[in-house]
Amino acid sequence: MTTTTAGVIFVLTLVAALVAVYKPFGDYMFRAVSGTRQSRVERGVFRLVGVNPAAEQSWGVYARSVLAFSAVSILFLYLFQRVQNHLWLSLGFDPVVPHGAWNTAVSFVTNTNWQSYSGESTMGHLVQMAGLAVQNFVSAAVGIAVAVALLRGFARSRTGQLGNFWVDLTRITLRILLPVAVLGAIALMIGGVVQNLSAGTDVTTLTGGAQTITGGPVASQEVVKLLGTNGGGFYNVNSAHPFENPTTWTNWLEIFLILLIPFSMPRVFGRMVGQNRQGYAIAAVMAILAVASVALTNIFELSGHGTVPQAVGAALEGKEVRFDVSNSATFAAATTLTSTGAVNSFHDSFTPLGGMMTMVNMMLGEVAPGGTGSGLYGLLILAVITVFVAGLMVGRTPEYLGKKIGSREIKFASLYFLITLILVLVGTAAAFATGNNSTALNVGPHGLSEVLYAFTSASNNNGSAFGGITVNTTWWDTALGLCMLLGRFLPIIFVLALAGSLARQAPTPASEGTLPTHRPLFIGMVVGVTVVLVALTFLPALALGPLAEGL
Repeated sequence: MTTTTAGVIFVLTLVAALVAVYKPFGDYMFRAVSGTRQSRVERGVFRLVGVNPAAEQSWGVYARSVLAFSAVSILFLYLFQRVQNHLWLSLGFDPVVPHGAWNTAVSFVTNTNWQSYSGESTMGHLVQMAGLAVQNFVSAAVGIAVAVALLRGFARSRTGQLGNFWVDLTRITLRILLPVAVLGAIALMIGGVVQNLSAGTDVTTLTGGAQTITGGPVASQEVVKLLGTNGGGFYNVNSAHPFENPTTWTNWLEIFLILLIPFSMPRVFGRMVGQNRQGYAIAAVMAILAVASVALTNIFELSGHGTVPQAVGAALEGKEVRFDVSNSATFAAATTLTSTGAVNSFHDSFTPLGGMMTMVNMMLGEVAPGGTGSGLYGLLILAVITVFVAGLMVGRTPEYLGKKIGSREIKFASLYFLITLILVLVGTAAAFATGNNSTALNVGPHGLSEVLYAFTSASNNNGSAFGGITVNTTWWDTALGLCMLLGRFLPIIFVLALAGSLARQAPTPASEGTLPTHRPLFIGMVVGVTVVLVALTFLPALALGPLAEGL
């Protein structure tokens, strides 16, 4: 069997599995977020934090709850890292330096999981389990909760209520993320992923040298970093490490976990607005963009532009032999199409055009299918922009799902995308203007690509990187931390404001002039708007970086 054939089979089985779980898992998530009955554990949580589960919130109160919870989480995680040398299972590690602790706290709370450190030599087991892994759960739950609030905005009318953030956060964590994470961790352990509290085992190598084999609670953190589209890794080399991703079938399972919730969220959308075909339309947009990205990334990597790659038939540098080029390219596409950022190969070693595809995936806004919750609400924002553009073309007030898209709504939608674009381009320019773009190994177009990738990844809350540039400095930790904060929470505020505006409207009956938003024409229009927005904004930067290098 050729590498290309194996890669095609790998992708087709993934597609088949995602199609198979779309309806049952989507329906399960819908019941989890829309049910009214509380379990005994949930009632205990609500009593503990003083929440009335029957009380709903306006968009402003919902947004303040998100921000307050996240602010406390950042403070707790920062302090946790700073005192880790006094904690149980610290493994003798020193406290994390202030700028590193700030960057890491912001990174994990914003669902970015950018890491400027080596996990196995910096963080003790308790910080990994009670700090980082916990944020992997709740930061993912925050994204889903915001998406659900937006769906309520579309589904409801003449009300200012969008649900209760604390109820949504609790239900999503306990009913969706935790059960799947437990099952996934068991599957990964069966596949060979490590799960222990070992401080390390000293062994003698085949050449007679000494080596310490590090252990730790890897499987429990690995599964939720993928399921919650978090990223990061217990080990420095992430999912390329055999203790995190031992075999081809665990590699398949990890990609499936990355895509499971984002690709099932459109089903929740369809159920909540009472039109499943609307969910299918959004899922189709995601699928078209994702298939195109996976195909192009594989083509660019398998073609291997360059003398040495062409001689050996593919670009093997930076890739694990047990995954080969195609499976590595598919993992790279999946992790940048979502906001995961986990890697099983070094994106910095990809061919220029292959590396460009990983950047383009993030520049799209990570909507194909995007992160847990954030992918769906990002794509719905694009759908709002699309119907607005279509309305301008025919000279009538645009409508989407019975809601008019007026000046207020389009302002929120526009600001949602503008904030990320500004952060990426201004951050990249600031790095060059202040002399913080230096890199020891790469200059010219590839050096620009490394800086552009870093700010694209941070601002879009992805977390992967072109690893050729040193970013564990005070300037980089501060700058990227600010990009992660603003890139996460400003869009969330705009999404919730849009949801509140939609929820207050009275439903608008469909007429002959209403644009059908479930048909192929609209699907194609959303795909076009998504690509054009990226092309118009980032093409000059891409032309100076990966395109120049590739040519």
